[in-house]
Amino acid sequence: MIRVLIVDDQALIRAGFRALLAAEDDIEVIADASDGLQGVELALTHRPDVVLLDVQMPVLDGIEATRRIASDPRLADVHVVILTNYGFDEYVFNALRAGASGFLVKDTEPADLLAAVRVAARGDALLSPAITRKLISEFVARTPHQGPVIGLDELTKREREVMALVGKGLTNDEIATRMVISPTTAKTHVSRAMTKLQARDRAQLVVFAYESGLVQPNTPS
Repeated sequence: MIRVLIVDDQALIRAGFRALLAAEDDIEVIADASDGLQGVELALTHRPDVVLLDVQMPVLDGIEATRRIASDPRLADVHVVILTNYGFDEYVFNALRAGASGFLVKDTEPADLLAAVRVAARGDALLSPAITRKLISEFVARTPHQGPVIGLDELTKREREVMALVGKGLTNDEIATRMVISPTTAKTHVSRAMTKLQARDRAQLVVFAYESGLVQPNTPS
């Protein structure tokens, strides 16, 4: 059973999402909250698999709430999906940097919401690497450099190469083919890079690849 926490300051949004999710046999809505601080507290209490988290809320916004959830070792298995009215923007970009697994626009189709919850619960990045790369590339191209990525110096040359390919949107199988290694070895390199950089998933690793300069915006794969 996938356990979901809904955090949004709009009661109608919370009620609509709850009704949709609760109708599924494999999903349970364990709680909901109207602000980010309460959302963090409920995440600690219930340890949900997925948190659907509004990016703009009172008391504590979605970015800081994501950062607190992502940085708490007790919530290592909790996956945050950001909810937004506007699509990919600075708020969503910063939420991905803070540890969110992906984002959804609030008017998304019901089937897409359900699929997103299931993908996030598995621990996968909500967006495909290629889509994430395209969005982040476009945003990074028009924003100032964020500074050094903590932990980058700990990566081996091989791990840096793999991280750059992840940033370009390649899957583990594609990385394996490009580097002439096995898919298992590619997966190991990706996992080690994520561990050293404390990236929660591939979406955040893509962000770090751009911020570190390993991948330049709008460069081809």
